[in-house]
Parts: sequence; structure tokens; C-alpha cells
Amino acid sequence: MFFEGSEKKIEIIVTQDTPSLRSLGRPFWQSMVSKANAEILSSVSNEYCDAYLLSESSLFVWDDHFLMLTCGTTTLVHAATLFIDTLGVEAIAFASYQRKNEYLAHLQASSFEDDLKLLREKISGKAYRFGHLDSHHHYIFYSDRPYAAEQGDITNELLMYHIGGETAQYLTSSRQTIDGVRQRLQLNQLLGDFAIDDFLFEPFGYSVNGIRGKDYFTIHVTPQEDTSYVSFETNLDLTKQNVDIFATLLHALAPGAWDVIGFNAAPMTQDYPAHVRLGQCSLTMEQGYALHFSHYQRCEHQYLQPTEL
Repeated sequence: MFFEGSEKKIEIIVTQDTPSLRSLGRPFWQSMVSKANAEILSSVSNEYCDAYLLSESSLFVWDDHFLMLTCGTTTLVHAATLFIDTLGVEAIAFASYQRKNEYLAHLQASSFEDDLKLLREKISGKAYRFGHLDSHHHYIFYSDRPYAAEQGDITNELLMYHIGGETAQYLTSSRQTIDGVRQRLQLNQLLGDFAIDDFLFEPFGYSVNGIRGKDYFTIHVTPQEDTSYVSFETNLDLTKQNVDIFATLLHALAPGAWDVIGFNAAPMTQDYPAHVRLGQCSLTMEQGYALHFSHYQRCEHQYLQPTEL
């Protein structure tokens, strides 16, 4: 069973004179999600944020910005253009769009180049690839409108590939439960004071959103053999946490390789499993974001079985 786990991601910040995005209401956000060919499964809210768990990843809405991730063969770019068309380009203070190269790109409805063309018809900006074109790589587009990032505007992303060990076996077993997955991911230890909303898919797959004040985290697990993928994202400053969240997840899920992407956040690798860093790059964005990307591989040798086609 194949499922494309890696996400496409759009984040848009609106201008100060734009009405609260939360006031647009659930029907508007449902239309956004539908444009991406996904559905809202459930939601959790607090004073600052509405977090929607989707059939394909997540949507977080604050008063002045939103973040949407979708996986599979979704068409997230159409949600982005719908938002810009609805509010008008003058309401957009900053926009960014990220996408990773897919395992089976030919199954996607569009390529990054196709998405970029649509985005540039709505808003001007710059686009970059980090990583080698003939192997593992990511793309980013960001708007070039005047904007200055707020102090403390941080994003940390951990993207894990080819997970292994007991947790990986549990995540594809028929005996798994939501409580069991939470325990395997050590959510209470890492993020126990967040209000969480999670879903266990059939026959397997798991998603969770968590919010605490203005803070958020999200985890998406695609445990399919040969194409397993787990993502974790948060706006927490990881240097101020009591537990090393990235290192804990890496030891629990034992991926063969992983990426760390940080906006105004540098990686802390001292407690990672034994690894080599295969590549890294940095990008200083005019709006005050320092993007850092690193691609890692475990040192342990992986024995590969031939795959009959």
C-alpha cells in the first residue's frame, strides 16, 4: 500500500488592518480545505488558535496568520490561490510555500514548477531549491512584499524517512490504539500540557495537532513499508525545552535518514543517534527569517532486500 507522506505547506501572514482570520469561520476554512482535495475531521480551539485535523494533515488558524499542510496527492496550491483571491493581495503581508520532492512524483496533480507559476500569477516572490535535483531536495517560494518578521517567530521541522525498530512495527500492527501511539511517541513526556486532537487512520497512519496558547505542534505518521515517513513541526523554541524533542523522536522512531528545517532556529545535534550530515544550506530572507536545512543519515548499515517488480 503506497501513500505519499511528505507534505506541501503554505503559511500566510496578513496585514495589521485585515480582520481576524478566525472570524472567517469554519465554512470558509472548509472551502479552503476542499480546494486542496482534503476534509476536516475534527478541531480543537483555545483563545488564540483554531487547529483543524485534516484527512491529509493539518490547518492552524490564528488571528493574523494561518498554516496549512497537506500530504498525499492534494492540491494545496489551489487553497493558497483561493485565499489570495478572496482577501486580495494587498492583505498579504508575507506568504511562503514549501514542497519536498515526492517518492512518486508522476502521481501528483502538479509539480513545484506548476505550483510556482500559479503562485506568481497572484503574488510576486522568490523561489529556491535546497538539495540536489537528482536526489533528495526541497523547494520554497516566499513573497517579496515589505515585511519584518516578529521577534521570536520560530519554526522547527523534523522530517523522518524509513523509520525502524519496535515503534515502526507497532505503527503498522493491527493492535495499535491512539493511547498506544501517544505512548510510543512519548507525547505526555514531550508536550503533555498541550490540548491535543488526534486520529488513527485505517489500516494505519496517525495525525495529531496540539495547541497551548499561541504555541502549536503537529505530527503526521505514514508508516508504510519502504516509504515510511513521519513529520514533526512546532513554533516552540527548542533550546528552552526541558526535553530534547527532536532527539527523543529520533531515538523512538529510528529513521534511516532525516531532515531538519529551521526558521530562525539552528539544529542541536548532540543527542541525535549516531549520524553523518550529508548536506546543509542556509538562506537569509529579506523579511528577517534565517532558514537552515540539514539532511542526515544514520551511521548504522541498513541491510536491503531486493524488491521484486
